[in-house]
Amino acid sequence: MLMTSQLKVGTAFMYEGNALIVQKMLGQRSGRAGMVTSFRVKNLVTNSTMDLGIDAGEKFDEVDLESHVTKLSYIDGDTFVFMDQDTYEQFELAKEDLGDYAGYITPDDDLEVNLTFYEGKPVGIDLPVRVTRTVTYCEPGVKGDTSGKSLKPATLDTGIEVRVPLFINTDDRIVIDTRDGSFLERAKN
Repeated sequence: MLMTSQLKVGTAFMYEGNALIVQKMLGQRSGRAGMVTSFRVKNLVTNSTMDLGIDAGEKFDEVDLESHVTKLSYIDGDTFVFMDQDTYEQFELAKEDLGDYAGYITPDDDLEVNLTFYEGKPVGIDLPVRVTRTVTYCEPGVKGDTSGKSLKPATLDTGIEVRVPLFINTDDRIVIDTRDGSFLERAKN
């Protein structure tokens, strides 16, 4: 059984008789009725997407997914092409199927990812929790500002924008948490 707090991008679960996979975390809000977490989910059978608000205490059955170790071979427009490392078979996934994960990988990375399948059809990927990316643009840092409490927007080499501490500059390599897109640290290498 999965709890609402265990749902993340790429997690497949049963909801009201439908097999769904989380594509994007939309946020949380609390109110009189309690905490509600919002997700963008895709129905694995009909391929339709919808936004779904789920109460904090709900439980769900897991959906059994197959997994193959692959690497991102190339990107053709909005299609990501992955290659199985054992059979050299290629699988295509649309950018929208990757959800938030599309902004964390490029073909230049030598990163192995688990491509997940539902009934023989590729439906998503599982990324490592930590990925290293290069900052392509951000406002210049101020000398002596190393508090790390204030954040500024920074554009990464994949085109997504993340929030980083003020001491990060353009061309710095940083480590990002793929679960929520948060800055973890400067890359050591």
